[in-house]
Amino acid sequence: MDAGATFAVARDRQLGALAARDRRLAYELAAGVLRRRAELDRLLPVASVDPRLRDILRLGAYQLRRLTRVPAYAAVTTSVALAREVGGERAAGYVNRLLRDMARDARSEMRDARGSHPEWLAQRWRTRFGPDEAARLMARNDVRPALTLQPARWDAGTLREHLRAAGFGVEEAPYGAGLRVITGPNASRIPHPAQVPGFTEGGFIVQDSSAALVCRFAGAPAGALVYDACAAPGGKAVALERLGARVVAGDARRDRVGTLAATARRAGVAVRVIVADLVTAPLPAGLPDVVLLDAPCTATGTMARHPDARWRLSSRRLARAAARQRELLDHAAALVRPGGWLVYATCSLEPEENVAQVTALLERRRDFRRDPPHATVPDELVTDAGDFESLPHRHGIDGAYAARLRRAG
Repeated sequence: MDAGATFAVARDRQLGALAARDRRLAYELAAGVLRRRAELDRLLPVASVDPRLRDILRLGAYQLRRLTRVPAYAAVTTSVALAREVGGERAAGYVNRLLRDMARDARSEMRDARGSHPEWLAQRWRTRFGPDEAARLMARNDVRPALTLQPARWDAGTLREHLRAAGFGVEEAPYGAGLRVITGPNASRIPHPAQVPGFTEGGFIVQDSSAALVCRFAGAPAGALVYDACAAPGGKAVALERLGARVVAGDARRDRVGTLAATARRAGVAVRVIVADLVTAPLPAGLPDVVLLDAPCTATGTMARHPDARWRLSSRRLARAAARQRELLDHAAALVRPGGWLVYATCSLEPEENVAQVTALLERRRDFRRDPPHATVPDELVTDAGDFESLPHRHGIDGAYAARLRRAG
């Protein structure tokens, strides 16, 4: 968990060869420990434990306190075996004693009301949202999010029919932005997208409602040339093409461009994919009608989906992200044709990455002004300034932000 890879990358790298049932359990264990790490650490003497044993103890404790379907003896035995591999018999004996004591102690159940987040981040949100809203936000981050699908080659009716025929429940996602797959109360039973009917056929893409709504908010006119500047993994490029735009999708990360191209190909959309760094002006200035800058950010709006993000974030990393966003915004603005639009978006909740960036750009570039589209998203998702903003604890979708700016003609 501390090796440097993101949870999503490590998951795809390590779990792909497992059988479906084992993969679901492994995902639940890893994601659950990341979401509940602070609570687990309050139950365990992690400060004094050999660092090699910390994650083993967290995994064992999580199974004992959260996974009732895993017998206590199995959770202990597996953890002891892992400890033996790492540290020999002495480590195995220590883990055995600690977890057996925990299994017997019914009072140590994880009922801590504090959110499982770094305290500095929790306090930041309390200051911004108030204690009650911050508590709701952190509680939502500790629950595995729904699987939301957006129609691609199939329309919504066809996708719904195939899902129901395969035994899945289906409901409309919030604000009519996609379909949610409904499973039982056990979170680990949420299927991998590749196991959902229509994946191979390109019937859908996986995309949260917030991202789909950002694409609607972009308001690209039919036939407009849109440059999606930081496009991987490709969901927004697909959505924009389906809304009628002509899309060029670029990303500087060569390792992710393959995923971007595969997404567009599977969804059956005519998106041109390029490897391009926005800073080096991948398209002639003044060519695109719309430039979408879905900027790299701290992703604080998607911490339910990316449970490791909370532990990777720091105030220093937030400041670095904001500096990078400022640079990218300047380059993106230079590409927009006169009379065209710049759409700036993040999946962050932090003002430094959102409204503060837009305010500063408008001060630097007097030829841009806010130009929110008319009635493309519900009013409750539009701020007083005219920007898009979704908050997980208020709106039931991922957190996202977008501003639509028009360049003078």
